[in-house]
Amino acid sequence: MRQATVYIDSAALQYNLNRVKQLAPTAKIVSMVKANAYGHGVKDCLAALSASDAFGVACLQEALEIRELGYQQPITLIEGVFVADEMPIVIDQNIEVIVHQQAQVDWLLAHKDAYIAKDLKVWVKLNSGMNRLGFKIDVIKDVINQLKAEGFICVLAMHFANADADHPLNDEQIRQFLEIKNYCAPLMGSCCNSAAIYKYPELHFDFVRPGIMLYGATPFADRDVHDLDLKPVMTFTAEVIALNHIKAGEHVGYGSTFTAEQDMTLAIVSIGYGDGYPRAFPKQNYVAINGQQTRVIGRVAMDMIAIDVTAMQVKPGTQVELWGNTRLVDDVAEANGTIGYELLCRLSHRPLRKVI
Repeated sequence: MRQATVYIDSAALQYNLNRVKQLAPTAKIVSMVKANAYGHGVKDCLAALSASDAFGVACLQEALEIRELGYQQPITLIEGVFVADEMPIVIDQNIEVIVHQQAQVDWLLAHKDAYIAKDLKVWVKLNSGMNRLGFKIDVIKDVINQLKAEGFICVLAMHFANADADHPLNDEQIRQFLEIKNYCAPLMGSCCNSAAIYKYPELHFDFVRPGIMLYGATPFADRDVHDLDLKPVMTFTAEVIALNHIKAGEHVGYGSTFTAEQDMTLAIVSIGYGDGYPRAFPKQNYVAINGQQTRVIGRVAMDMIAIDVTAMQVKPGTQVELWGNTRLVDDVAEANGTIGYELLCRLSHRPLRKVI
């Protein structure tokens, strides 16, 4: 049987959740489990994250999956409901909504009594410069005050565009957030994602919203998970299925993009872009065998890659770490010209999945 396997380390997931608690001891934790827990498999992660105060998802479908799995923690829809017909469902299932446009406020007001009776909070999104979702500063004050006057419990929410970097927009976003929070006081607040949890401890307020850090990948370009005291949760592996000895001058793979400069031994590994392993590498990429990194040779195919094992003791069946503890997913992503988030989220269903 083909042995491309994704291992999910529950202890590492719990460790990372505890890191959030250490970093933000006074805030409640809304663990982001959207996009199938960042590709890790929501059903495989919720138990390890059960000490979270709440879960965050992108849409009602994701929230209902959590409820079907038996978890009763509060859930926040970070994009809110998409149509009015979803409001009775979220109320019935004790799911909290973000409102970021007037139509959603109208739908909420139409179900005011039922929503308030469930003691559900309303998260009101400020568009402070990212320009995706939210009310601008000249509108949101009236929205919040109207909702408070109607009896709703409100949380002011914001998302940084550049929490992972020193950018002038950060100060402007913080200024707007604090202006609204003070103007509409008393008012709960939430503006810290993974990067901001590290960068802005003074802004943790009532709720923090960790995402990528829970899964042991970094939100920063210049700090890896070891610097952040996090543990990778996912280890992605495959096996050697064949060995190939080639001579200097021979080519490897589609397009013959690699030419051997000396005699080499290649291992063919049962993994490819059909499994979600990235194909385009503008920089040299590596895998790991027994803690030792080695080059990927030539182009990634749908089902196979070639790696250089000239100086290694390898045989069919040898396990190869594509990313995990030795070869960090963020390093693979950097070689691919992308971010770890994307690689984790775009894994296919073909690899086996095991929880350890």
